[in-house]
Amino acid sequence: MYKVCIFDLDGTLADTLDSLTFSVNATLKEMGLLPITREECRLFVGNGARVLLERALRAGGDEDLRRIDEAMERYGRIFDDNCTYHVVAYDGISEMLREMKELGLSLAVLSNKPDRQAIHVVEEIFGKDTFQWIQGQKPGVPKKPDPTAVLEIAGKLGAQPREVIYIGDSEVDIATGEAAKMKTIGVSWGFRGREALETEGAGVIVDTTREIIKWIDENQEVESHE
Repeated sequence: MYKVCIFDLDGTLADTLDSLTFSVNATLKEMGLLPITREECRLFVGNGARVLLERALRAGGDEDLRRIDEAMERYGRIFDDNCTYHVVAYDGISEMLREMKELGLSLAVLSNKPDRQAIHVVEEIFGKDTFQWIQGQKPGVPKKPDPTAVLEIAGKLGAQPREVIYIGDSEVDIATGEAAKMKTIGVSWGFRGREALETEGAGVIVDTTREIIKWIDENQEVESHE
């Protein structure tokens, strides 16, 4: 029986692409480098802020990444002020979360976004009482797809891996859930799309939030990963 749902944030619960693109380009502008496009940003995200900036710097002209530390400092300040810029929940997400709670599931978020901004975005968009645990990237904690953090969250919420559903939109998320031996659901509405999820080998891919609730209804009594 499933007890917990753990969600990725960017591209899964909320469309955060404008906030990321805006903040990256403001950073590059301060540094006198060329901007990236929204589509480039879509492809660059998913592995944390440092990897995002490494990819953006290369695209913007700093191919040797000599200014990565400067970029991280500037981006941290800029993104802190703009992490909710144009951020909206995807259609049906709030209703889905409410139904999950009515089914007795505990809810959590694990993001590769820096921890402070991850908490800020989630609480700003969904309120402070929707999720039992919100966590972003923290110093000393391996980022996804390493399963360490997602397993720790499951433990904090009193669940074994087989009792957890992990939901995300990218190849990083599929790898995370599989590494943790959790039932993993890929959502096609996010930053990567169905094809990337299929390439990664996602066993379950959904196109709408209703499909997630239906899947849970149909599988709630099934023990997985025995």
